[in-house]
Amino acid sequence: MSTLDNSDLTPIVGAQTDISPLGRGGPKPDHEKTADEDRDDADWNAIATHPDFKKLLAAKARFILPATIFFVVYYFTLPILVGWWPELMKTKIVGEVNLAYLFALSQFFMAWGLAAFYVVRAAGWDKDAAALLAKFKR
Repeated sequence: MSTLDNSDLTPIVGAQTDISPLGRGGPKPDHEKTADEDRDDADWNAIATHPDFKKLLAAKARFILPATIFFVVYYFTLPILVGWWPELMKTKIVGEVNLAYLFALSQFFMAWGLAAFYVVRAAGWDKDAAALLAKFKR
């Protein structure tokens, strides 16, 4: 095969082929805006130095760091228990289901619960960020 690949049959045109504004009025949807149309005019340096932004970052860190530590400790507790106390983890709880299986199953629920809790908290942070950004819109 030659270095010149002529297998792409897409025509080269100068027209806008990905936007069809026929029959539509009003503002463009966000996904159709060009970079210049979508440009925000916030003063990001002023936002970064604002006390409310620093409070927002601190609030996020107060949740994310302990949640991450909790997740990692909870996740690695199972292999540690199975490795160092196998007889404890072999303890039958219900029928053939032992403590190790229940602990492994609980990790799914813990992760889902932690994710749901994060979503709720993040929604509050998003509102705070939007309020802060509104202060700086030009």
